[in-house]
Amino acid sequence: MLYWLTLLSDGGDFYNLFRYITFRAGGAFLTALVFGFLFGRPLIAVLRKKQGKGQPIRDDGPEGHFVKAGTPTMGGLLIVGALLTSTILWARWDTPFVWIVLFVTISFAAIGFADDYAKVSKQDTAGVSGRVRMGLGLLIAVIAAVWAAWYHPAELQNQLAVPVFKDTLINLGLFFVPFAVVVIVGSANAVNLTDGLDGLAIMPVMIAAGTLGIIAYVVGRVDWAADLGLHYVPGTGEILVFAAAVFGGGLGFLWYNAPPAAVFMGDTGSLALGGALGAIAVSTKHEIVLAIVGGLFVLEAMSVIIQVLYFKRTGKRVFLMAPIHHHYEKKGWSEPQIVIRFWIVALILAMIGLATLKVR
Repeated sequence: MLYWLTLLSDGGDFYNLFRYITFRAGGAFLTALVFGFLFGRPLIAVLRKKQGKGQPIRDDGPEGHFVKAGTPTMGGLLIVGALLTSTILWARWDTPFVWIVLFVTISFAAIGFADDYAKVSKQDTAGVSGRVRMGLGLLIAVIAAVWAAWYHPAELQNQLAVPVFKDTLINLGLFFVPFAVVVIVGSANAVNLTDGLDGLAIMPVMIAAGTLGIIAYVVGRVDWAADLGLHYVPGTGEILVFAAAVFGGGLGFLWYNAPPAAVFMGDTGSLALGGALGAIAVSTKHEIVLAIVGGLFVLEAMSVIIQVLYFKRTGKRVFLMAPIHHHYEKKGWSEPQIVIRFWIVALILAMIGLATLKVR
């Protein structure tokens, strides 16, 4: 919205700053951060009052988690509110990819909110039926995938870009939409699985969002994309504003989610943020790079898949408990050790993902 202040500019005054994506990204970051600090405590107070017993704790979970009983959930409302306000305020409204990412974020947040509400109101960890959640997630992802493909340049439509190998494209044809759906839904659920310890999910999400935001800005500039041998996707640069809002809102939330957490993000936040990462990757044609940048989320999801398949086949477990962060809890690692070490892994993977921009 503030971009339109450039109409008041003569080209050399303060209003001209609003032409620059980097300036508006900085504004979005600060706006989301202030939003988090301003509304964090009031929101937590309301959630604590409305939820009573807070998020129910699984009976089969690690023993140390029972001390968290009574902690309110749905803290993802703070993050989603911050990034939505900031993006609407600072991003250009005539850029379809921003609306695609916002659509996925808000829609998955709604699914997560319904699931969190069901868990809290019934004091049951089951929540909304898995089939219902998956069905709605698939529908949202299909809409987003078709929407993104429609606005991709003709030469990139239905194509899968391969990192490192310059100008390499794989024509997926009719399979592009199903592939993009897997990326978006898979990302949403992978972040959801990671959200099991205080502060564990939010920092890797911020790191991944920041990394993807940089990638979006680069591929959205025809000059930089050409210099680096990347595929140019017009309009994706504005996604940097959204990514900056995620970073700012994430920091605001982390202030209250740091151990011991005063609030959990719940499915409201984890599904929304995971879906957003997937939507950014599809929009920028960096789906494979997302698997690197978000490698921690992939690891968490794969640990669950491996555990389930191996147990069904042999009756034995590969991990002491899945997702894998619970495995390390069972091995005796303290919660802060797991969280900080996983943050380090996420940062390393992000650096590797950024390196793919240069290595050709």
